[in-house]
Amino acid sequence: MTKLTSTQELVRAATLSRRRLLKSAAAFGAVGLAAPLTVTNAFSSSGELNFEGWAGYDDLAKKVMPAFEKATGIKTNVKYVDEQDTMRADAKTAGSYDVMEPTLDRLPAWVDDGLVQPWDVKKIAGDNYLPSVPGAKAGSAADINGQRYFLPSVWGTEAITFNSKTKDGTYGKISLADLFNDANVGKVTVRGHSSLAAMGRVLEAQGKLPMSWADGYKNEENFRKCWDLALAEAVKHKKNIAQFWKGENDAQAAFKTNGAEIGLTWDSTGYNLRKDGYGFVAPKEGAFAWSQGFVMMKGAKNVDQAHEFAKWVSSADGAAAWASAFSANPVGKGAIEKMDPEVAKFYNAAYPGDALPKLYWWPAMAGWSLKLRGEYTDKWLAA
Repeated sequence: MTKLTSTQELVRAATLSRRRLLKSAAAFGAVGLAAPLTVTNAFSSSGELNFEGWAGYDDLAKKVMPAFEKATGIKTNVKYVDEQDTMRADAKTAGSYDVMEPTLDRLPAWVDDGLVQPWDVKKIAGDNYLPSVPGAKAGSAADINGQRYFLPSVWGTEAITFNSKTKDGTYGKISLADLFNDANVGKVTVRGHSSLAAMGRVLEAQGKLPMSWADGYKNEENFRKCWDLALAEAVKHKKNIAQFWKGENDAQAAFKTNGAEIGLTWDSTGYNLRKDGYGFVAPKEGAFAWSQGFVMMKGAKNVDQAHEFAKWVSSADGAAAWASAFSANPVGKGAIEKMDPEVAKFYNAAYPGDALPKLYWWPAMAGWSLKLRGEYTDKWLAA
């Protein structure tokens, strides 16, 4: 039998899980968590945890953190922020936080800057994770210098949200290039760096880059060659932008109040707007994909509680709760069966046909590339 790549394994797991969920949809009820959280005493502990995570996901505070506290006895002190740049800046405040939740592509920069410490793999439940989830296995991008610095919490995508009345969202037709089409002047919302990457992938598809967009991340010279071209072309279409977004709340506001009809957004944005006349679908080039997870801060004061937290989120109940809050995909075995079937319905519509195999995972970024990306993003926003 041919050995599957990690991406192929992820696609297979996601596809099979969603099929199982749809078959059992009738067994589940209301919107939100489809089944009550039931966690065994295996997580029993005490103390507190200082955590910084993502804003715009109300169920984290309303449902998920209370469920964790009830299951473990650990009190949580939580700060929610809109973007990773804020999270990383806060990470430099030594001793203020125990755990944060960046994406896997940012991990090398966090390690390079000495912001985090490795997890003790003996204190986590490694077998809880779906092995195909990026960052779940030993030897993956979660390991640096032989130590585990990242434990996955949820994974998802960035694709096209569109006004169902004014835009044709047919899969295979809708494209990243539509963000820069002259027909969409004043109607587009995008995130700064994501939109430059989108332009880069459009130029690659058109044969206008000196190398693949992914190869542009290998060194500074390559990076500048690709991003110079992407920035120059994007600036020509700056008039298309109705609003740049940074987090979930302002992404939704771009459509609801600021006139956007099409945009490159997280899947959670598309899900949250699905009842307001908006669709969400992968572009024909393939959706951007991300793996989000937990890092333990260098100055963490509550180390045992941090491990209990990561362990709980990897359990079937914890993973289902976390992914439901983000309207995204769980990392724990058995979690998908516990989630709301409406989420599965949404994802099946968003990623038909060959959309899942075409996912474009964000490349890992060291400190130098993260800094350069910030420079180009600043130029794009100011243009």
